Amino acid sequence: MELPGGGVLKQRKVHDRRQDLHLGVARSGNVLRVKNKPTLQFITLIIAAGAVCATAQPAAEKPNFPKVLPGKGLAHHEFFYAGEAKTQDMYIVRKGKVAWEFHDPTAKGEISDAVLLSSGSVLFAHQFGVTLIDREKKVLWHYDAPPGTEVHTAQPIGKERVLYVQNGDPAKVVVVNIVTGKTEREFVVPVKNPKSVHGQFRHARLTEAGTLLLAHMDMGKVVEYDSTGRELWSHTPGIATWSAERLKNGDTLIAGAKMVREVNPAGATVWEFSPADVPDYLFNSMQIATRLPNGNTLIDTWYNQWDGPVNPATAPVQALEVTPDKKIVWALRAWGDPVDLGPATTIQLLDAPGVPEAVHFGDLK
Repeated sequence: MELPGGGVLKQRKVHDRRQDLHLGVARSGNVLRVKNKPTLQFITLIIAAGAVCATAQPAAEKPNFPKVLPGKGLAHHEFFYAGEAKTQDMYIVRKGKVAWEFHDPTAKGEISDAVLLSSGSVLFAHQFGVTLIDREKKVLWHYDAPPGTEVHTAQPIGKERVLYVQNGDPAKVVVVNIVTGKTEREFVVPVKNPKSVHGQFRHARLTEAGTLLLAHMDMGKVVEYDSTGRELWSHTPGIATWSAERLKNGDTLIAGAKMVREVNPAGATVWEFSPADVPDYLFNSMQIATRLPNGNTLIDTWYNQWDGPVNPATAPVQALEVTPDKKIVWALRAWGDPVDLGPATTIQLLDAPGVPEAVHFGDLK
């Protein structure tokens, strides 16, 4: 009840003084003075507890993948697998189990590109060179990159030739006859920074037309070259481009870290995939995208071991297969037991027999 002359206010002051006496404090104006030590300790404890409760608690860390992954795990496809890591490791997985594996923990350089040939041999580029081994892991051919250069991509041409791109100053495309040892084609390609060798190129792919699609990673550009080095087509997606492949419909599928994009010959985007399309996954370092015969797209994502050790319990998936409407039908995740495939760069499906070396580069077959 409101009293005239400030009755409510006086009543409140009386109440405050009684409460102060009960707590063992004395009031001087708006200042409270504690009269006994136990009361002071009690008040201090309450204030401290309140401060702890008021402190923002860290939010639970978001998982890097859902608890249940789509697909059949290692048994979903048969495939050849390799990746950029601190050790050189490659695998063939058949019927859900590792059927063949290669390990060289002491070798210098990372495996940036690899292909399983129809003979069972494996051609792989490993930063400081290119090597061809047979299924018994015997070295059939080897190339050492000169000092100050790196090789991160190589492609077979028939049974006798290998195309590789050598990062350096200058950077160049080379075709060598591995039987005679003769260089049969060589031309220089532009780069953004000739002195920054490591980031110039990662992947090159031959097309059915006998041309070369080269992802200029440091220039954020994809260029198609003929066998003489003449530029035929280019597209600038505006990001660092890791790889590109020419599709049967004439479009080009480009992968670059946080984006996969299909563009038509005019450069218009007709399909795109980004980490935002898979919010339940940590999937932000895409290197190679492959269009499958069923129309789906297989995309790998790389894990950087140089950022720190891999925790098998939290490491992200290594690849996703998505439909044209971006539905995930397969998620590959194999860290630790029972199989540790390591970081992903190259995933070559083996469900149907293929002949990857059945390509040509101009007149070179």
